[in-house]
Amino acid sequence: MVFSNASDELVQLRAELAIVRAQALVAEAEAAKVWAINADLRARNAHLELMNEQMRRDKYGARSERSRRLLDQLELTFEELEANASEAELLGQIAAAKTTTVQAFTRKRSIRRDFPADLPREQVVIPAPELCPCCGSDDLSQLPAAVTETLERVPARHKVIQTVREKVSCHQCEKISQPPAPFHVTPRGMFGPHFLANIAFQKYGLHQPLNSQRDRLEAEGIPLSLSTLGDQIGAICVAVKPLFLLLEAHGLAADRLHADDTTVPLLAKLKTSVARIWDYVRDDRPFGGTAPPVALCYYSSDRRGEHPRAHLAGYAGILQVDRYAGFNALFEEGRTDKPMTRANCWVHARREFFKLVDIRQQLKRRKKGAAPLVSPLATEALEIIDRLFAIERDINGRPAAERLAVRQKLSAPIVAELETWMRETRSKLSRHDAVAKAIAYLQNDWDGFTTFLADGRICLSNNAAERELRSVARGRKAWLFVGSDRGGQRAAMMFSLFGTARLNDVDPLAWFTDVLARIADIPQSRLHELLPWNWKAAQQQLIQEIAA
Repeated sequence: MVFSNASDELVQLRAELAIVRAQALVAEAEAAKVWAINADLRARNAHLELMNEQMRRDKYGARSERSRRLLDQLELTFEELEANASEAELLGQIAAAKTTTVQAFTRKRSIRRDFPADLPREQVVIPAPELCPCCGSDDLSQLPAAVTETLERVPARHKVIQTVREKVSCHQCEKISQPPAPFHVTPRGMFGPHFLANIAFQKYGLHQPLNSQRDRLEAEGIPLSLSTLGDQIGAICVAVKPLFLLLEAHGLAADRLHADDTTVPLLAKLKTSVARIWDYVRDDRPFGGTAPPVALCYYSSDRRGEHPRAHLAGYAGILQVDRYAGFNALFEEGRTDKPMTRANCWVHARREFFKLVDIRQQLKRRKKGAAPLVSPLATEALEIIDRLFAIERDINGRPAAERLAVRQKLSAPIVAELETWMRETRSKLSRHDAVAKAIAYLQNDWDGFTTFLADGRICLSNNAAERELRSVARGRKAWLFVGSDRGGQRAAMMFSLFGTARLNDVDPLAWFTDVLARIADIPQSRLHELLPWNWKAAQQQLIQEIAA
């Protein structure tokens, strides 16, 4: 009787334990479901913030001071939250499958876009059953098949091309004849143009150092030393130098240039010093110009003003710059060449006021516990300046004469209003006041800021130059430093080539591959055919001829 009671108690305990376990599984599934829902909501919220910022940039691009960095941060946040939501959804489904009462949460997803039609397709056919699984009958009729497309990546393949040059011997004169060796981009012809273009584009276009490329190639079964890859980069730069000179001639023939610079670490003995990449951008599209855009980059080991003077020797057009003093000598009357016309960047001027109202930036820089301050005077200045940018957005891409007419009618009164406001406001402030300093930034070179009222070709901002240097700034974290002054000069030249290709909406890798395949065998008189805009036109014409 005792044993029977003990057995019953054991059964009861097991039943209670099963109930507790089931309840635990339900609670776990419910918690996982809530986690999945919350993760989905956070991802959706991040997506909405990202789309909102993108739309704000499209509509109020010149008004937004947060620039690309904020958008990059939002994209990184959305990327992480989207991954979290997908992970939570799958874990919730696994937890729900262990219960019979909890229904798993399924995220709502947008309709999947079709893959590009030009991608090659490979069909994997799963045959239908020959007999009916239900009754075993073989009297079946064929119905339209269900097709599911999955994107897959085919691993990169390398191949060795053997060029066989046959020899013949003459029985009459006993001379041996052989076709000449084909032209190669680099000495000894060890590598083909696509391979060379790829390592150059990876290094200078995507900022992948050669040691990382060496490791990747070795993992793919291609052991190459770092010295071999470096040797090829040097040979490539020598081969394409004539093309860079053509880009340089085209860029410096512009009526107007954008100029800017950014830092690059330079490897020195026991330390890294600060060198510079300068860029000069020709882009006539804002005033309806038809000349192709060009980005020219140069390297220097320091930021002395002699470098832009050397880069722009002989140039006498309009130069759009910030207030860096190194540019000042280019606009002086005593210059050997004709002095340039200075056009200052209003974005830099606006930024001085924006710092005084940007709470986020103040919270980062102020000491802990200090309350951020929003200056009403700075807000007032921003409202006036933003009216100028609103006018510029409406006339972007119009002919220079039309832009000038609109500016004289609409922008000139606003500039006069701003000048009066600055003069009256500054007279009431201490010279050490932050708003007074922002006003002084404009007043100290007011002529340079108002040049746009007399020439429709001038832009209100210097963003064209800053955009081209953004890729250099992103790459600094990958390659850390340039190894020498010569390496900096090579990098600047390659930045120019790939940057110009992007400005002209040309695939840099496809273009550079064709350049390396043809440049050794093309006459100097036809070298201009390899310029990105001419190459693009030739490719489009070839496509049209094939289609016809």
